[in-house]
Amino acid sequence: MAKNKNSKSAAPASTARGQRAPKGVLRRVLRLLFEFYPVLLPVTLICILINAIVSAVPSIFMQNIIALVDESYRSGDWSSVSGQILGMVAVLVVMYIISLLAGFVYTQFMAIITQGSLKKLREKMFSHMQDLPIKYFDTHGHGDIMSYYTNDVDTLRQLISQSLPQILISGITLFTVFCIMMYFSVILGLVVILGVVCMVFSAKFATKRSSKYFLRQQVTLANAEAFMEEMMTGQKVIKVFCHEKESKEDFDKVNEEIFFNARNGNRFANILMPLLGNIGNVMYVVVALVGGALMLSGAPNLSISGMAFSISIVVPFLNMTKQFAGAVGQVSNQINMVIMGLAGAHRILALLDEEPEADEGYVTLVNAQENADGSLSECKERTNVWAWKHPHHNGTVTYTRMRGDVRFYDVDFGYTPEKMVLHNITLYAKPGQKLAFVGSTGAGKTTITNLINRFYDIEDGKIRYDDININKIKKADLRRSLGIVLQDTNLFTGTVMENIRYGNLDACDEECIAAAKLAGADDFITRLPDGYNTMLYGNGSNLSQGQRQLLAIARAAVADPPVMILDEATSSIDTRTEAIVQRGMDALMYGRTVFVIAHRLSTVRNSDAIMVLDHGRIIERGTHEDLLKLKGTYYQLYTGALELD
Repeated sequence: MAKNKNSKSAAPASTARGQRAPKGVLRRVLRLLFEFYPVLLPVTLICILINAIVSAVPSIFMQNIIALVDESYRSGDWSSVSGQILGMVAVLVVMYIISLLAGFVYTQFMAIITQGSLKKLREKMFSHMQDLPIKYFDTHGHGDIMSYYTNDVDTLRQLISQSLPQILISGITLFTVFCIMMYFSVILGLVVILGVVCMVFSAKFATKRSSKYFLRQQVTLANAEAFMEEMMTGQKVIKVFCHEKESKEDFDKVNEEIFFNARNGNRFANILMPLLGNIGNVMYVVVALVGGALMLSGAPNLSISGMAFSISIVVPFLNMTKQFAGAVGQVSNQINMVIMGLAGAHRILALLDEEPEADEGYVTLVNAQENADGSLSECKERTNVWAWKHPHHNGTVTYTRMRGDVRFYDVDFGYTPEKMVLHNITLYAKPGQKLAFVGSTGAGKTTITNLINRFYDIEDGKIRYDDININKIKKADLRRSLGIVLQDTNLFTGTVMENIRYGNLDACDEECIAAAKLAGADDFITRLPDGYNTMLYGNGSNLSQGQRQLLAIARAAVADPPVMILDEATSSIDTRTEAIVQRGMDALMYGRTVFVIAHRLSTVRNSDAIMVLDHGRIIERGTHEDLLKLKGTYYQLYTGALELD
């Protein structure tokens, strides 16, 4: 746990330092939205456009109405303009109704687009994640990966549902109001522009500082989630070693990072709106003073409309100044949310950009039937005869019976190119043979089985399966031909029956029960509260470790593969239960090629060949009796002169 104290507390700051809003992310997010909703999104944008433009139009009506009122006041004839004013008010009411309808439609559509896009994006992320190689999950924290679906998706939700529509509305409003300002008075428009320049510099000052901390906040949240996932998984270990106090201290450090970044980010963000609001108020006063002075002095009005300075221009201009300042404030207020949303989107897109597991294989596994002349042909129904379907360049297809013959030729492998784990591994397992690997922890036993599954690809050498290079076999078909029982058992939320059926989704209840009996699991399952319908939660936490292992063995048995890999399959089972399980294991292994990794040498005595590994090399090989006669490493292990680490 000391490792956690050193790494967890330092990671957030170092990881987040220097983060910037990535470029090109917004374009990719918009492209995804159009991909998800090619029709609904343009309709929503049109509604937003209508809503924004209509919100700026009343200034024109106000100018016309004030001009008419001023004219009637000067002439003393109200009746001549009352009809025009009422007509303008009626038009304005209609436009407001249209704006209201457009606003209602776009808010409803945005809810559909936002939640629908997030749903499809989560599906896209999860689907892509299933195609990633095992190496990705070995090199990324599980809590950090979970953060993609929680924190990062939530910031993206805020970006899509709030920030982008608000910026679009405010941007259209700014453009429309600015055009109307220039139409009425260029001089007063320049005064407003000077005020906007002050607002922009103020916003830049605040957002530059707040965005840095908000970006760090996203990273520290991911680290916190990874930390919590680790603590929850290791809760028993924490309590056994009385590490609660140290865990709290570690969490406080991670939580302090979040607090520090969130506090500083919000400090700068919170001063932005009051600052912009006050600049807007000052700008309002300056426009009123300048407009009043120009109107009283009779100065010429530089404008597109050609109208002279009058009360009908200054009053609407004041209203537009307030509207313009408010729109600038709204845009500035959304900058931090945009930055956080883009940071979350960047992490999500980085996941989607991860290279999926490469699979250049073209040999597939098919159901086959034996013809009268002894040849094999493909069939749809299950015949318990499997064949490798091998298409050739000349257009012909050959079928090779799957037998379970696995051979390694001079295999070298390293998880990183700089450090080789296996050296010159050569071995063979003929169909029906049981091959055992023994050796100390880190000798390379599990690594060999990982290469058979192609969880990792070898650096040099060759692995052949039924005389076919495994690189030519599609990974899904290769793994379908292999059954695995790992030392670390993983059970899923669901019934006992569903967990057994996980090995073969087409298996009926009777086949699942038969597999459980074969593994020796039926006895304890029938004594559970609901038997095979008992619900399992939290990786089967309501079962003992031995019972979970028995279910894993039953799951492998129902798959009925020709090759079995047993990685410490009985390590969590007591001696009495082991005797029961061993009989089931013997029945399970009968007629299959089996690779066994075991620390209990009593479980590998009947193996056809035993490989003794040390630092990634095979130092001894032979049967149990042959190795005892050698009186080497295996002999010392078996007699207790040397213990496995």
